[in-house]
Amino acid sequence: MMQQPAHAKTDIRNWTRLELRQWLAEQSEEDPKIQPYRADQVFYWLYKRLVQDFSEMANIGKATRTLLETHFRIGRLGREQVQRSRDGSLKYRLMLEDKKFVETVLMPHADHHTVCISSQVGCGMGCDFCMTGKMGLIRNLEVSEIVNQVLEARQDLPEGAKLRNIVFMGMGEPFHNYKNVMRALEIFTDDHGFNYSQRRITVSTSGLIPKIRRFGKEEIKANLAVSLNSVNDSVRSALMPVNKAYNLEQLVEACREYPLESHKRITFEYILIRDLTDSLEDARGLIRLLHGVKFKVNLIPFNETPGSHYQRPDWPRVEAFQQYLLDRGVLVTLRISKGQDIAGACGQLVVQEQIPA
Repeated sequence: MMQQPAHAKTDIRNWTRLELRQWLAEQSEEDPKIQPYRADQVFYWLYKRLVQDFSEMANIGKATRTLLETHFRIGRLGREQVQRSRDGSLKYRLMLEDKKFVETVLMPHADHHTVCISSQVGCGMGCDFCMTGKMGLIRNLEVSEIVNQVLEARQDLPEGAKLRNIVFMGMGEPFHNYKNVMRALEIFTDDHGFNYSQRRITVSTSGLIPKIRRFGKEEIKANLAVSLNSVNDSVRSALMPVNKAYNLEQLVEACREYPLESHKRITFEYILIRDLTDSLEDARGLIRLLHGVKFKVNLIPFNETPGSHYQRPDWPRVEAFQQYLLDRGVLVTLRISKGQDIAGACGQLVVQEQIPA
């Protein structure tokens, strides 16, 4: 049961439509003019008409608008900085109400756009190759702060362009903010809200096995991506401390048991790091490791960052790794990371001012 908002008004985008319906139903017991179905109309105004004031919700009665204005606000994220890459990508540094920042990236493709969103301020996973991890975990994002990233990015779509895909691959470990991520997914897929197809949304995790199992039981069937990055436990533990808690054998077994719809696969993201994860022996090990899993591989040549002791492999070595997998029937894509020149690519997102001294 949702609690009535406290004295400080809450951002209405923190609530799902069903939560808002339930709350309006409770209010209708005292005022018959309040109708729960108005929640459907509120969502229409919030996510399809993109209004910023309750007074703009023309088909909602005055009593309901007054109630909403009393208890809620319609928040926005502040645009601290927007950078444009040579490839057309936009990286947003967005300011939250507590003056913390997150980064979001809008990426153009031939016939659509993808937005890469954050789930936390910073990240507590400590992956050695990722700049976000240098910040540590500052806090989880609220539902509204997740949702509003997409609304900000949509404002900059070229006329007639589509925002087709949402990927939780920005700052943070989504499964560390599980409840709020799931509520955001509910809003994204609600036909009164964003109305995105579940197959157009991907949630990426470093490998938190209990949450992977929980995610597989959810009604919302967004795509699952797992950040793998090595086929060797000692190497992966050095790259990703999470491997010390959930090793490769345990992780792959959880993925083997993961309930998948017939047309879906788990995506394993694999970063190619020179002389560490990019050999043909690593490619052979990847095939052996993932035997019995319904999967595809997304290869990501390492995106170099200032001060990093890791390097990107030479291009022939990247192609050889990919070709080895292709020749053995593995479904594999090679991600040419967008936004590298503005530090907007995989592993590059960071707010330097928020790195602990």
